[in-house]
Amino acid sequence: MAVEPQQRARRRLTTEERREQLLSVGSRLFAQKPYDDVWIERVAEIAGVSRGLLYHYFPTKRDFFAAVVQRESERMLRLTAAVPGVPVREQITTGLDAFLGYVETHAHGFRAFHRAEAAGDPQVREVYREGLAAQERQILAALAADPGAGELTQDPPALRLAVRGWLAFMVAVCLEWLEEPGLTREQVRDLCAKALFGAITR
Repeated sequence: MAVEPQQRARRRLTTEERREQLLSVGSRLFAQKPYDDVWIERVAEIAGVSRGLLYHYFPTKRDFFAAVVQRESERMLRLTAAVPGVPVREQITTGLDAFLGYVETHAHGFRAFHRAEAAGDPQVREVYREGLAAQERQILAALAADPGAGELTQDPPALRLAVRGWLAFMVAVCLEWLEEPGLTREQVRDLCAKALFGAITR
Protein backbone atom coordinates (compact mmCIF):
# COMPACT_ATOMS: atom_id res chain seq x y z
CA MET A 1 0.00 0.00 0.00
CA ALA A 2 2.92 2.35 0.66
CA VAL A 3 3.96 2.17 -2.98
CA GLU A 4 0.74 3.57 -4.42
CA PRO A 5 1.05 7.15 -3.04
CA GLN A 6 4.65 7.22 -4.28
CA GLN A 7 3.51 6.14 -7.74
CA ARG A 8 0.79 8.78 -7.76
CA ALA A 9 3.40 11.41 -6.83
CA ARG A 10 5.54 10.30 -9.76
CA ARG A 11 2.65 10.61 -12.19
CA ARG A 12 2.00 14.17 -11.06
CA LEU A 13 5.38 15.30 -12.40
CA THR A 14 5.21 16.92 -15.81
CA THR A 15 7.58 15.82 -18.56
CA GLU A 16 9.77 18.87 -17.98
CA GLU A 17 9.80 18.35 -14.19
CA ARG A 18 10.81 14.72 -14.59
CA ARG A 19 13.54 15.62 -17.04
CA GLU A 20 14.84 18.31 -14.68
CA GLN A 21 14.83 15.84 -11.79
CA LEU A 22 16.89 13.33 -13.76
CA LEU A 23 19.36 15.98 -14.89
CA SER A 24 19.77 17.21 -11.29
CA VAL A 25 20.63 13.70 -10.16
CA GLY A 26 22.99 13.33 -13.08
CA SER A 27 24.82 16.57 -12.31
CA ARG A 28 25.48 15.37 -8.76
CA LEU A 29 26.72 11.92 -9.80
CA PHE A 30 28.87 13.08 -12.71
CA ALA A 31 30.44 15.70 -10.46
CA GLN A 32 31.36 13.07 -7.90
CA LYS A 33 32.66 10.39 -10.27
CA PRO A 34 34.28 10.01 -13.68
CA TYR A 35 31.95 9.34 -16.60
CA ASP A 36 32.69 5.59 -16.76
CA ASP A 37 31.93 5.14 -13.04
CA VAL A 38 28.40 6.57 -13.20
CA TRP A 39 25.75 3.90 -13.76
CA ILE A 40 22.41 4.72 -15.34
CA GLU A 41 20.79 2.25 -12.96
CA ARG A 42 22.00 4.37 -10.04
CA VAL A 43 20.57 7.54 -11.57
CA ALA A 44 17.19 5.81 -11.97
CA GLU A 45 17.35 4.43 -8.43
CA ILE A 46 18.04 7.83 -6.85
CA ALA A 47 15.30 9.47 -8.94
CA GLY A 48 12.86 6.72 -8.02
CA VAL A 49 12.10 5.74 -11.62
CA SER A 50 12.66 2.70 -13.77
CA ARG A 51 15.69 2.44 -16.02
CA GLY A 52 13.29 2.18 -18.95
CA LEU A 53 11.72 5.54 -18.10
CA LEU A 54 15.12 7.20 -17.92
CA TYR A 55 15.97 5.79 -21.35
CA HIS A 56 12.67 7.16 -22.61
CA TYR A 57 14.00 10.66 -21.88
CA PHE A 58 17.65 9.97 -22.78
CA PRO A 59 18.25 7.08 -25.22
CA THR A 60 21.89 6.53 -24.19
CA LYS A 61 24.22 7.39 -21.34
CA ARG A 62 26.11 9.66 -23.74
CA ASP A 63 22.89 11.56 -24.49
CA PHE A 64 22.21 11.87 -20.76
CA PHE A 65 25.64 13.27 -19.94
CA ALA A 66 25.50 15.64 -22.91
CA ALA A 67 22.14 16.92 -21.63
CA VAL A 68 23.63 17.46 -18.15
CA VAL A 69 26.51 19.45 -19.64
CA GLN A 70 24.12 21.48 -21.82
CA ARG A 71 21.89 22.27 -18.84
CA GLU A 72 24.77 23.56 -16.76
CA SER A 73 26.14 25.61 -19.66
CA GLU A 74 22.79 27.31 -20.26
CA ARG A 75 22.38 28.03 -16.57
CA MET A 76 25.77 29.74 -16.37
CA LEU A 77 25.04 31.82 -19.47
CA ARG A 78 21.75 33.03 -17.99
CA LEU A 79 23.46 34.02 -14.76
CA THR A 80 26.13 36.05 -16.52
CA ALA A 81 24.07 37.55 -19.36
CA ALA A 82 25.20 41.02 -20.46
CA VAL A 83 23.04 44.02 -19.56
CA PRO A 84 22.87 46.71 -22.28
CA GLY A 85 24.03 50.16 -21.23
CA VAL A 86 25.94 49.06 -18.14
CA PRO A 87 29.74 49.74 -18.14
CA VAL A 88 31.72 46.60 -18.81
CA ARG A 89 33.76 46.84 -15.58
CA GLU A 90 30.54 46.87 -13.57
CA GLN A 91 29.12 44.04 -15.66
CA ILE A 92 32.18 41.88 -15.15
CA THR A 93 32.09 42.39 -11.38
CA THR A 94 28.35 41.72 -11.18
CA GLY A 95 28.61 38.76 -13.52
CA LEU A 96 31.45 37.24 -11.52
CA ASP A 97 29.47 37.65 -8.31
CA ALA A 98 26.55 35.78 -9.86
CA PHE A 99 28.83 33.17 -11.38
CA LEU A 100 30.70 32.47 -8.15
CA GLY A 101 27.41 32.29 -6.29
CA TYR A 102 26.39 29.59 -8.75
CA VAL A 103 29.69 27.77 -8.27
CA GLU A 104 29.16 27.74 -4.50
CA THR A 105 25.54 26.58 -4.56
CA HIS A 106 25.81 24.24 -7.58
CA ALA A 107 29.29 22.82 -7.06
CA HIS A 108 28.23 19.41 -8.38
CA GLY A 109 26.87 20.85 -11.60
CA PHE A 110 29.92 23.05 -12.10
CA ARG A 111 32.27 20.10 -11.68
CA ALA A 112 30.13 17.99 -14.01
CA PHE A 113 30.21 20.66 -16.70
CA HIS A 114 33.98 21.00 -16.59
CA ARG A 115 34.54 17.27 -16.35
CA ALA A 116 33.09 16.99 -19.84
CA GLU A 117 36.39 17.92 -21.46
CA ALA A 118 37.91 14.76 -20.01
CA ALA A 119 35.09 12.58 -21.31
CA GLY A 120 36.15 10.43 -24.23
CA ASP A 121 33.00 10.99 -26.25
CA PRO A 122 33.24 13.54 -29.10
CA GLN A 123 29.57 14.55 -28.77
CA VAL A 124 29.98 15.41 -25.09
CA ARG A 125 33.20 17.34 -25.69
CA GLU A 126 31.51 19.28 -28.48
CA VAL A 127 28.65 20.34 -26.17
CA TYR A 128 31.22 21.45 -23.61
CA ARG A 129 33.25 23.44 -26.12
CA GLU A 130 30.13 25.09 -27.49
CA GLY A 131 29.30 26.19 -23.95
CA LEU A 132 32.72 27.77 -23.47
CA ALA A 133 32.49 29.43 -26.89
CA ALA A 134 29.12 30.92 -25.90
CA GLN A 135 30.66 32.34 -22.72
CA GLU A 136 33.48 33.82 -24.79
CA ARG A 137 31.01 35.45 -27.19
CA GLN A 138 29.02 36.83 -24.28
CA ILE A 139 32.07 38.56 -22.80
CA LEU A 140 33.16 39.91 -26.18
CA ALA A 141 29.66 41.24 -26.83
CA ALA A 142 29.65 43.05 -23.47
CA LEU A 143 32.99 44.66 -24.32
CA ALA A 144 31.80 45.68 -27.79
CA ALA A 145 28.59 47.22 -26.41
CA ASP A 146 30.39 49.50 -23.92
CA PRO A 147 31.62 52.76 -25.53
CA GLY A 148 34.04 53.24 -22.64
CA ALA A 149 35.76 49.92 -23.17
CA GLY A 150 37.69 51.03 -26.26
CA GLU A 151 40.80 52.02 -24.34
CA LEU A 152 40.75 48.71 -22.50
CA THR A 153 40.58 46.30 -25.38
CA GLN A 154 43.24 45.01 -27.74
CA ASP A 155 42.83 44.23 -31.43
CA PRO A 156 40.10 41.61 -32.07
CA PRO A 157 42.29 38.49 -32.55
CA ALA A 158 44.35 39.25 -29.45
CA LEU A 159 41.21 40.08 -27.49
CA ARG A 160 39.55 36.78 -28.39
CA LEU A 161 42.66 34.89 -27.38
CA ALA A 162 42.90 36.81 -24.10
CA VAL A 163 39.27 36.11 -23.20
CA ARG A 164 39.65 32.43 -24.09
CA GLY A 165 42.74 32.15 -21.92
CA TRP A 166 41.02 33.99 -19.09
CA LEU A 167 38.08 31.55 -19.15
CA ALA A 168 40.52 28.67 -18.70
CA PHE A 169 42.17 30.55 -15.83
CA MET A 170 38.82 31.23 -14.15
CA VAL A 171 37.72 27.60 -14.42
CA ALA A 172 40.98 26.43 -12.86
CA VAL A 173 40.64 28.96 -10.03
CA CYS A 174 37.04 27.98 -9.30
CA LEU A 175 37.75 24.23 -9.30
CA GLU A 176 40.65 24.79 -6.91
CA TRP A 177 38.51 27.07 -4.75
CA LEU A 178 35.87 24.35 -4.41
CA GLU A 179 38.50 21.90 -3.22
CA GLU A 180 40.26 24.33 -0.88
CA PRO A 181 37.96 27.28 -0.09
CA GLY A 182 40.57 29.38 1.67
CA LEU A 183 39.50 32.63 -0.02
CA THR A 184 36.18 34.42 0.27
CA ARG A 185 33.93 34.81 -2.75
CA GLU A 186 34.86 38.49 -2.91
CA GLN A 187 38.57 37.67 -2.96
CA VAL A 188 38.10 35.13 -5.76
CA ARG A 189 35.94 37.64 -7.66
CA ASP A 190 38.57 40.36 -7.41
CA LEU A 191 41.32 37.95 -8.44
CA CYS A 192 39.41 36.88 -11.55
CA ALA A 193 38.38 40.44 -12.44
CA LYS A 194 41.97 41.71 -12.18
CA ALA A 195 43.16 38.82 -14.34
CA LEU A 196 40.58 39.64 -17.03
CA PHE A 197 41.24 43.37 -17.13
CA GLY A 198 44.95 42.69 -17.13
CA ALA A 199 44.57 40.31 -20.07
CA ILE A 200 42.46 42.65 -22.21
CA THR A 201 44.28 45.92 -21.54
CA ARG A 202 46.33 47.24 -24.40
